[in-house]
Amino acid sequence: MSEDNFWADVDRHMVRYHGGTFVPSVIERAEGSFVYDHAGRAILDFTSGQMSAILGHAHPDVVATVRDAVGRLDHLFSGMLSRPVVTLCRKLAELTPAPLTRSLLLTTGAEANEAALAMAKLYTGGYEIVSFSQSWHGMTSGARSATYSAGRRGYGPPAPGSFAVPAPNPYRSRFGADWRGELDHHFDLVDRQSTGNLAACLVEPILSSGGLLELPVGYLAALRDKCVERGMLLILDEAQTGIGRTGAMFAFDRDGVTPDILTLSKTLGAGLPLAAVLTSDQIEQRCHERGFLFFTTHVSDPLPAEVGLTVLRVLERDGLIARAAELGTRLRAGLQALQERHDCVGDVRGRGLLQGIELVTDRDSKAPADELGRRVTAECLALGLHMNIVQLPGMGGVFRIAPPLTVSDRELDLGLDILDQALAKATTG
Repeated sequence: MSEDNFWADVDRHMVRYHGGTFVPSVIERAEGSFVYDHAGRAILDFTSGQMSAILGHAHPDVVATVRDAVGRLDHLFSGMLSRPVVTLCRKLAELTPAPLTRSLLLTTGAEANEAALAMAKLYTGGYEIVSFSQSWHGMTSGARSATYSAGRRGYGPPAPGSFAVPAPNPYRSRFGADWRGELDHHFDLVDRQSTGNLAACLVEPILSSGGLLELPVGYLAALRDKCVERGMLLILDEAQTGIGRTGAMFAFDRDGVTPDILTLSKTLGAGLPLAAVLTSDQIEQRCHERGFLFFTTHVSDPLPAEVGLTVLRVLERDGLIARAAELGTRLRAGLQALQERHDCVGDVRGRGLLQGIELVTDRDSKAPADELGRRVTAECLALGLHMNIVQLPGMGGVFRIAPPLTVSDRELDLGLDILDQALAKATTG
C-alpha cells in the first residue's frame, strides 16, 4: 500500500480517538529506543510508546516470552487459574510493602482504576471520589469521572460524588510554598460539598498528563492523613511511575507512604496489555464478604502474566531501576542546560526517567507558549525525535520525556541534542 493510500484509508475508515492529529509517519517496526517509518527513517522514541515500553521496543526477552506463551497458554475462562498468574501475584506481594498482599490482574490502567474504585466504594459504603483537577485515570465510566485534565465535555453527567482538588504546582502556585495550607483549603471545600459518603482519594504521585507535576516531599503523607481522618481509602495510580521509571520500584517509595489500593498498568507489561490492582487482606476480605464482582474477559490471562514476570526479571537482572536513577540525573542535568540556553524553558521537573520541561513566552510572566510547543514538536519529529507535549488551560506546553529504562547514554544525549536544535529553530525560525 502506498503512503497516499494509507492516509486516504485513515481519513475514510478510522475513528479519530485522541482529539488531535496523528503523527504524520507510517510506522513499520520498532526496536530498542527507536521506531522506524515507512522510509526506514529511525525516530528516537522519548515516550516509550504510550509511556509504557520501559524495556524498549521488541526486547528479546519479551519477544521470546510471547512466542513461547502464545503457543502454550494464552487465554482462559475467567474462573480458571494458571501458574503464571498466581506466580505474578506472589511476586507483586513480595515487591510491595505490607499490607499489599492481594492482586487482581487485568489489562489496562482504566480497567484497574475501575476495579479499585469499585473496591473502595464496596469497602467503605461511600461513593464520593476525590481526584486532582489535572488528573488522568482513564476513559471508562468511573475512571473518566475521576479524570479532570481532559475528556469531560459532551458525555453527560459523571458519576455522582466526583470532586476535584488542584494538584500542587510550585511553578504556578497561588499559595506560594505553603502546600499544606493549600491542601487544608482544598479539603475544607471537599468537606463542604460532601454528603458524608467519601470513599476514596485517587491520585498519581506524579501527574504526567497533568503536566509533569510532582507531589512535594511530605504531601503524600499529609494526603494520607486527610483520608484517614475521613474514613477514605487512598488509591495510588502508578500507571506511569511504577515498576522502576522514577528510579525506585514505585514512586511512593520515596515518601514511605503505602496506599490502601495500588494500581499498576502501562509499565508492568512494558507495552503489552497488563494491569494489576493490589490491596490488603483486610480490604479484600470485606469486599469478598460483600460480593465483590469484577468479572472481565481477560482477567487473570496467562500470557500477559508471563510477560509481567519477564519484565520484573529483566529489571532485576539488568539493574534497570538503579540505571533509571542514574540516567535521571543525567537527563535532569541536560534539561537544566537547555533551560540555561533557551529562555523559553521556564521550568524543569520530574523524577528519574519521567521528566519534563514547561515552555513559556517569557519567564517573568510565565505566559503559556502553546504555539511554540507545537512548533518544537514538529521540529523534533523532523530531526528524528518523537516527543509528546501536554497543553492544558492556564499552563504552557509541557514536554513529557519518558525514554525506556534501557536507553543508552548516547541515545539520551542524542535526544537532548535534537531537542536543543528544535528549540533553537522554533524560536528563531
